Amino acid sequence: MTWDIVYPYPDVKRFVLRLPPTLLAKYAKLTGLMIEFGSNLGMPHARAMSDGLFELRVNGREGIARVFFCALAGERIIMLHAYSMKTQETPTRELRIARKRMTELRRE
Repeated sequence: MTWDIVYPYPDVKRFVLRLPPTLLAKYAKLTGLMIEFGSNLGMPHARAMSDGLFELRVNGREGIARVFFCALAGERIIMLHAYSMKTQETPTRELRIARKRMTELRRE
């Protein structure tokens, strides 16, 4: 059984495509695992945030990136929001955007 990864928000796909080489390679590896095994990668690759929201943790020489995602029925993984890490903690603004988008998708 394979999973589909969906990018309903163009800014997320644009962010991913502009990642530096080592981060893009790590992202490709992690999403490959998600396609094969589903969204439950666990730490240190993904962290559960709350209420079905997860954070994909992408680390590389050039820095750190995070991509919020959720899993929906029908083996679909939805990439909600992406950003570059500047601090140790997840910024409230970034988390708020991801939660808002997840709520919008669940209403549809």
